[in-house]
This record gives sequence, C-alpha cells and structure tokens, in this order.
Amino acid sequence: MAGSYTKKEIGAGPEEQTLLKDSSGIRIVPAKGSEPVRLSPGWEGTGRPDDELNFKGVTMDQADLEINPPRDRLNLVFSILVLHGIGVLMPWNMFITAKDYFVNYKLSKEYIEIESNYSTNFLSYLGFASQIPNLLFNWLNIFIKIRGNLTTRIAWGIFVQILIFLFTVVLAMMDTSQWPGIFFWITMISVIILNIANGIYQNSVFGMAAKLPGKYTGAVILGSNISGTFTAVINLISQIMAPNARTAAIYYFITALFILLACFDTYFALPLNRFYRYHELLHQKELNKRQLENSTRGKKEELPYWKIVSQCSSQLFNIFIVFFVTLALFPSVQSDIKRSSAEFIIPLDFYVSIMCFLTFNVTAMIGSSIASMVQWPSEKYLVIPNVLRIFYIPLFLFCNYYPAETKRYLPVFINNDWAYLIIGITMGVSHGYLSSISMMYCPRMVEPQYASIAVIISWGY
Repeated sequence: MAGSYTKKEIGAGPEEQTLLKDSSGIRIVPAKGSEPVRLSPGWEGTGRPDDELNFKGVTMDQADLEINPPRDRLNLVFSILVLHGIGVLMPWNMFITAKDYFVNYKLSKEYIEIESNYSTNFLSYLGFASQIPNLLFNWLNIFIKIRGNLTTRIAWGIFVQILIFLFTVVLAMMDTSQWPGIFFWITMISVIILNIANGIYQNSVFGMAAKLPGKYTGAVILGSNISGTFTAVINLISQIMAPNARTAAIYYFITALFILLACFDTYFALPLNRFYRYHELLHQKELNKRQLENSTRGKKEELPYWKIVSQCSSQLFNIFIVFFVTLALFPSVQSDIKRSSAEFIIPLDFYVSIMCFLTFNVTAMIGSSIASMVQWPSEKYLVIPNVLRIFYIPLFLFCNYYPAETKRYLPVFINNDWAYLIIGITMGVSHGYLSSISMMYCPRMVEPQYASIAVIISWGY
C-alpha cells in the first residue's frame, strides 16, 4: 500500500560536531569520517610546512593551541614561577637567618658546656658551604650540559632539599650537647649537599622560565627577592610564638618543607595548563628548527661563551662588586652589631632579627621593585655607585660591632641605633636596586640571540 511521508530535516548529530575551530569559530577539521578534510584559509595561511598542514605529526591539541593561543588566566603560571623563585633561595635564606638557633643555642657555651670556636666561625663556614657548591654547579650548568631532562633535574633537586630539611628538623629535636663538633660538621656537609641540589634546581627553574615570555623570568627574580623577606618574617614569628629556640627552629624549618612541597606539586601541575603547554610547544618547534638547520649545514653550532662574557664583562664586574660588598657585611658583620641604647624601640631579643635580617631583606626587595620602574645611571656609569658602596664596609665596622669572643680595638664612632638603622636601610635598598639593574643591563650588552645566555651567566656570577 502506497503511503505518504513527510520530509524531515535532520540536524547535525554528535558525530558532526566540530572537533577544532579557529578563534572566529570557523570549522577547521570536521569530525564526520565520510566528509573530506577542508582546511580553512586561516589554517592554510599560517605558513606551516605541508606535513603540518595535513596534520602529520601534529595532534589535535597542538593544532588547537596554535590556532587559539591561550592566555595565562588569573596569572596562574606567573604565580607558580614566583613561588619557585622563593624556593630557589630558600636554603640560603633559611640557614643564615637561623643564626640564633645555631650560634646562640646549639653551639653556645651554655648548651655544650665547653669553650669552642664553632659558634664564632659558624657563619663564615656556612657562607663557604653554601656559596661555593651553588656557584660551581651554576657554572657547570652553563658550560656543560647536565644530562637528564628538566623534569628529572627539578624533581630530584627539590626532593634532595626536602630530605635535608627533614634531617635538619630531626637534628633540632635531638640533644647534641655532647657532640658539638659532630653536629657542626654534619650541618656543614648537609648544607653542601643542599646547595648542590639547589644549584641544579636553580638553573632548571630559569630554563623552565626561558620557554615563556620575558616577564616570567622576572617572576622568578621577583620570587627570589621575596624569599629573604618571607624567611625573615617566618623566623620572627617562630621566635615570638615558640617558648624556646629549639621549638622555634622546628617550626621554622618545617615551614621550608611546606614551601618546597608546594614547589614540587606546582611544577607537576604546569603541564596541565594550556598556556604553559603552548609555549613549551613553541620552544620545542624552535629547537627542532635549529637542529634541522645544523644538520643541513653539517656542523653543530657552538655558543661563543667567552665572547658573551667579554661583551658583558663590565656588568659582570658590577654584579660581582655589589655582592662582594653585601656578603662582606650581611649577615656576618650586621648580625654582631649590638644595641646601643636600652630604651631603643626594638626589644633586645628581636634586635638582630629585625635590625639585620628583616631590614636588609625588606629594603633589598624595595630596591629591586624600584629597579623595575627606573634604571639610572646608564650602563656606562653604573660602576661608580657600585664601587662607592665599598665605603659601607668601614661604616658598619664603626657601628657598635662586637663579634663574640673577639676584642675590639677600633673606637665606636656610630653609637646610635637610629643611625645604624638608616645605614642598614640604604645598604639594603642600594643592593636590591644596583644588583637588579646590573642584571638588566647584562643581556643588552650582547647580540639579541645570546641575551638568554647572558642572563644565565649574570645569575651564576
């Protein structure tokens, strides 16, 4: 029996939904298997090789990232790199700021009940144990490519630091009064291992930031500037809240563990972020392009390291002289300057924590912030204020400086707490400002293609 029927419009089913669109909403790749691939002019006009235009070796996710470049929503990636900047300088800041725990408690005459030089020499040994391994591995990483991918270096770098801080917390809980020498050398060995791991981690973090736009390297530097202030504040809070130096040290070093664990977790969260994946893809494509060019020429491109060092040598000297003066005074000299007046506003128990550690770190952070807005003087004349900072050395020695178990022969010319505070503020601000602009000027002294290498060299210097 013949029957009538009504023509029915069939809408696009799920199988016809677009898998990939460009930013204007034009379909690039249809999902329907029977329909031939039709590429939009926007995709063809990107100038990619034929293999890429036909999606050979390109996943849908990668194609989508390139057609619709993502943004760093809520500055999430920027914030993660600030956190890693804090973690990068955490070991150095944690140990030097804990002077009260090591010198006035664990190695003090009252605790170990014998005369020793361990407390007197602690900060000097700590400086060598921290800076030399860190500097060595920074420079090795510049000139010799350390094997292992970025994930392996960062993960193991953070993991070893976590283990060392756990070990430090255990030592804080133990009674070490009967073996001060063993405690001293165990601490120094642990600091050396800590800074070897940190040197690898530090360079790897800058390598991670180098894949992203320039401001993300600035995020790491910003974090490293915040690190000192953060550590000084945590140290002060621990002293106020804890009933004794031992408990304060336990709270203090456990805080470092939380920061490093946060760095560990956020690093593995980065690949889940579309903005980070996009820039990682661009970086990988650039590497592949260079490898192809090198194989076509038949020789491997060698970076002219000594040429780069030579071209930015004036700024490297500026960086050296800034840190030479600062590390000659902070924390070894400043932490031994005593309170001049009993009526001074800062209590005696917190005098060193505030006048030395907190003041320097806060003012150095302020100086770095000023450098991001104003850069003066020019590259040519920057050496003048840097060299003039050498006068801070006698200036601090003329304050009420009384190192433990050492007789003072120089007269005290600056016997005023407010005057010492002003000198400390200017020293901190000048350090933060001059070190920052010296590092900013460094990549400007070389050809643009070598700017990133100049940044790494200046940081390692």
